[in-house]
Amino acid sequence: MPYNPVGFYTEEIREGGVRKGFALEGLRGGRGVLAGVAVASPFRVGKYGVDVRGFEKFLEKLDLNDARNRILVIDEIGKMECFSDKYIRLLDKALASDRLVIATIALKGGGFIAEVKKRVDVDLYEITRENRDLLVPKMVDRIRACLNS
Repeated sequence: MPYNPVGFYTEEIREGGVRKGFALEGLRGGRGVLAGVAVASPFRVGKYGVDVRGFEKFLEKLDLNDARNRILVIDEIGKMECFSDKYIRLLDKALASDRLVIATIALKGGGFIAEVKKRVDVDLYEITRENRDLLVPKMVDRIRACLNS
């Protein structure tokens, strides 16, 4: 049975070894900018302006609501992303579905970040340099169990 994973991850935008922002990369293609030092926006995290409208347009192209996509990969559920009410609604719907959502989430944060962490149907793993190699097989086993249930 095809799982059709869909989603995105973020990458740093660097110029001359200096972080200038964050790019969005779709698992099936597509690219966008989430935030940057040169982005003019009322939504800010530190020195970065967050392009909420651009983020939402990027999300629309990913077809995240298609139920045939059994696995949703999200990097990340963080402060920048949570400026988007559309993103929060989309993730809330996905988390309430029978789809497998594999996501990274900010270590700190209130609002939606805290709500996700409190859900009884969410498994949280804190990954560190010391435990990351040990956690991979455990997480793969957990993902397989979810997909086979």
